Amino acid sequence: MMISQARCFWEERLKNHNKTKDKILTMTKVCPDSPEMKAKSVCEAVAEPISADVSFASNRFPSYRLGPDDQIIDEPEEDEKGPSVKDVVDKETGDLSDQHKRLSVRDLACKFDKNLAAASKLVAEAKSNEVTSLEGHVMLKKLRDALEAMRGRMDGRNKDSVEKAISMVESLAVTLTQHEGGLIQERFEVKKLASFLKQASEDAKKLVNQERSFACAEIESARDLVMRLGGAFKEQELCFKASQDQGPNVKKLVEEVQEARRIRLMHQPTKVMGMKHELRDLKSQIEEKSAYSVKLQREIGRIKRVEGSKSCPYVLDGAQSLGSCLRIRASSESASDVSKCSVQWYRAASESSRREAISGANRSVYAPEPYDVGRVIQADILSNDQRFTVTTVGPINTAAGLQSRVETLLRKSNSEFTVVISQMNGQEHASRSHVFTVGKTRLKLSRGWITKAREIYSNSMQLCGVRDTANVPAKALFWQPRKGLSFLLTFESEQERNAAIVLSRIYAYDCSVTLVGPDD
Repeated sequence: MMISQARCFWEERLKNHNKTKDKILTMTKVCPDSPEMKAKSVCEAVAEPISADVSFASNRFPSYRLGPDDQIIDEPEEDEKGPSVKDVVDKETGDLSDQHKRLSVRDLACKFDKNLAAASKLVAEAKSNEVTSLEGHVMLKKLRDALEAMRGRMDGRNKDSVEKAISMVESLAVTLTQHEGGLIQERFEVKKLASFLKQASEDAKKLVNQERSFACAEIESARDLVMRLGGAFKEQELCFKASQDQGPNVKKLVEEVQEARRIRLMHQPTKVMGMKHELRDLKSQIEEKSAYSVKLQREIGRIKRVEGSKSCPYVLDGAQSLGSCLRIRASSESASDVSKCSVQWYRAASESSRREAISGANRSVYAPEPYDVGRVIQADILSNDQRFTVTTVGPINTAAGLQSRVETLLRKSNSEFTVVISQMNGQEHASRSHVFTVGKTRLKLSRGWITKAREIYSNSMQLCGVRDTANVPAKALFWQPRKGLSFLLTFESEQERNAAIVLSRIYAYDCSVTLVGPDD
């Protein structure tokens, strides 16, 4: 009887509160089978007459029936209901996948933004459902406590109704718990979808911005190209109009110029040919004057030497080229013996230029080396406190065949020369033939497996023609591999000696080392 009175009360109240009804219908559309609504319906049936401290958010009594073992079976509602949250999410995801290929970048970004807003709304609704579920548990607990208290005061038929109500409340609690599990899973899926849509929206915005920048750049380049083409077309049009206005005169003038050029080419040499002839004539004149100047210099030098020979009692003997020896000889009976005089040899670019003393060359005999080619050799003789100077007729000439010999040796990685050690550390040294090897990075003196010296090119190494006493000065050279060790080597021929010196200095120069004699 109390349950029927509660039902009548709530039905009358429902008619006067249309706004509350709209809210309940909206909640029912979002979640039609919500156990919280059923729990509130039970509360509406029995709670009003029992306790005034219990407040209910629902104003509608649900329709249900009892099944076997007092299980509550919901009756299908005839009201129009919307799809569940999961169905809405699945439908939107499917539609988005179908339209992804045919949407533009901008439309895709807008779609992602809309779906992101929908997902955020669903997350908020899931949170509100969670709060509603919590309130449902609280209400069920309060309702069960109230029914337990009422069962102790009831007897007979009313007591049986109360016990049925208690069983209904317990069933609702179980159903509510099961439904909460489904809500948690749906909330997890909604959050996952929202994060995916948020990332997709950010990627779409980034892609839109990138495509927009590319499009702007293409538009600017196309605009510039159109402007340039327009200007070129205008300029071409103006030129075409001007040529049309002056067409007959210009054409006639071009024909006259071409005819004049043809006549000039037929009867006169070109300007280039004329310049070539002039250059050839100037070159021949310069060569003639240069030869005449050299002849005059030699004649002047001969005259000076003749005049000097009248007063100088010494002269130079020997060919003035590589492979020969220059010897100082007394030209008068009154001259002192050269061996008793002090001698110093010099090299200079010319007779009038600054001289360079040749260190160690203080004997009456001197064999020019490759460094002396193209230079004048002089010697000062100090005799009885008088200084006399003798000079070569001209610069020292290179030896015949030396250049081709050096070019042949440069094609090899190592060049070997047969030598004899005449002196070692300034002392006479009698030995058999050795092999002097000139390499690209080092020099080596050996005999068979025995190595006398082997050193890489360095600033402490010295190499030059012999400047002191030697049996055959033109075939000998001085080599100091390192400090404290020196050799005087005699080659088989003058050409071999000069080739070894030139080759060693070329390889040393490649190693950033200059091979010269002592104190040079």
